[in-house]
Amino acid sequence: MTVIDLPTTRTRPYQHYVYAYPHKTAYRELEEKPRLADLWAGESRQALSLYAHIPFCEVRCGFCNLFTRVGAPDGLTGRYLDALERQAIAVREALGDAEPVRFANAAFGGGTPTFLEAAELARLCDIAERHMGADLRAIPLSVEASPATATADRLAVLAERGTTRLSLGVQSFVEEEARAAVRPQRRSDVEAALSRIRDTRIPVLNIDLIYGIDGQTAASWRLSLDAALAWRPEEIYLYPLYVRPLTGLGRSADPEGADRAWDEARLSRYREGRDHLLAHGYEQVSMRMFRRTDAPPQGPDDYACQTDGMIGLGCGARSYTSRLHYSFDYAVNMGQIRGIIDDYTATEDFGRAVVGRRVDEDEARRRYLLQSLLQAWGLPVADYRRQFGTDPYDDFPVELGRLASRGWLADAGADLVKLSAEGLAYSDAIGPEFFSPAVRAAMAAYELK
Repeated sequence: MTVIDLPTTRTRPYQHYVYAYPHKTAYRELEEKPRLADLWAGESRQALSLYAHIPFCEVRCGFCNLFTRVGAPDGLTGRYLDALERQAIAVREALGDAEPVRFANAAFGGGTPTFLEAAELARLCDIAERHMGADLRAIPLSVEASPATATADRLAVLAERGTTRLSLGVQSFVEEEARAAVRPQRRSDVEAALSRIRDTRIPVLNIDLIYGIDGQTAASWRLSLDAALAWRPEEIYLYPLYVRPLTGLGRSADPEGADRAWDEARLSRYREGRDHLLAHGYEQVSMRMFRRTDAPPQGPDDYACQTDGMIGLGCGARSYTSRLHYSFDYAVNMGQIRGIIDDYTATEDFGRAVVGRRVDEDEARRRYLLQSLLQAWGLPVADYRRQFGTDPYDDFPVELGRLASRGWLADAGADLVKLSAEGLAYSDAIGPEFFSPAVRAAMAAYELK
C-alpha cells in the first residue's frame, strides 16, 4: 500500500459528514412546542423544498447510522402513511393561504422509499400532490432505492409520477466487499436493477459507491468504478466508509475510530476514484458528488437540504425555517427507532414542533458558509456580503486562515472563497472546524440511543 503523507498537523480527514448544519445531535426537545403556523409566519413560500422520509429497509447495512428499521410488521407501512398524511394536512394548514405555496423540488429518502409497495408509492405521491400542493411532474423529484427494491412495478409508478432522479445504493460491485460491509447482494441482481432503471428512462441515474471497505484494494475499487461507469450514470457519489457507534460494524470497532493506516487507505481510494471519474467525462461537484458533464440539470444539488424553506414529512425528516430547524426524536439503536416510529404512527396532532434547534445570526452565517464552501465552486464573497452585510474573512478569520495555511484554499482571488483540490479531499475535516462552540457542546452532550 502506498503511504500518503498527511499534513503535519495530522488532521484526521474523516471526522464528520456535514450534510446539514446544525447537526441533528444538536437538536433538543423544545420546551415551548411552538405552533407551526407561528414558525412559518413571515417565511417565504415561493421556493420550498419537500422531503418525505420512509424509515424502512429490507436489510440494515453494517455501516448505516440512518434512522431506519428492518422490515415492517403487517400494516405498519399503511399506518405510517396514514400518519404522514395527517402530518401533511397539518403542515399545509399551517402554511396558510395568505400567499401562494410553491415547491421548487422534492425528494423521497429513508431508509429506502422503494421498500413501499407500488400502490403505497402512488399514495405517497398523492399525499405530496393533493395535500401539500407539490406538482411532482413539474419539479425535480429525487428518489432513493436499493437493488432489491428497484422492481419494475415500483419504478413504473415513480417514472409515471414524475421522478427525475433515481439514486441507487450499490456501494460495491464486488460481492466479497458487499458482505464485508454487511450488505449481502449479488452483482447480477445489482446489474438487473440498473437495467430496469434505465428502461424507465428516468433522466438522472445516480450510483452510490463506498471506499474504505475491509479488504478493498486499488484493483477492486477500480472494478466497482468501471462497473458503474459502464451504465453511464449521470451522477456518481463516492462515500468514505464511516464506522459509527451503535451500527453493525461499530459494535466490533475501536471506539476511537479508524487508525492512521485506514485514513491513508481511504485517501488513496478517494484520489483514485476522483481522478478516474474526472478522466471519464465527469466534473466534481463536492467531495462526494460527481456529475457527467453532459447530464441534464436538476436544480439544487446535494446541499439542497441546507436551504431555508424545507418541509420535512415523516418521523426522520427535518424542516427548516430561517429561525428554527425542527424534527422528531432521533435514534440509531433499532429498539429506540421502533419506539419512535410507533409514537409517530399514533400521533394525531402534528400542529407543533417537538424537537429542534434555534438558528441565530451567527449560526446562519456558519451554515451559509458551509453550504457553499464545501461545494467545488466555492463561496462568492459578494453573495455572502449581500446576505449578511459582512465579509466572510472578517467573520471567520481564524478558520479561513487555518485553511489557507494548510494549502486547503485555492488561489481564486478576493471575490471567491474556494477549496483547493486537497481542501476538497479534507471536506469532512473542514466542515467541523466551522461548528459553533454551542453546537459542539450540544453534540458532545448528546446521549446516543
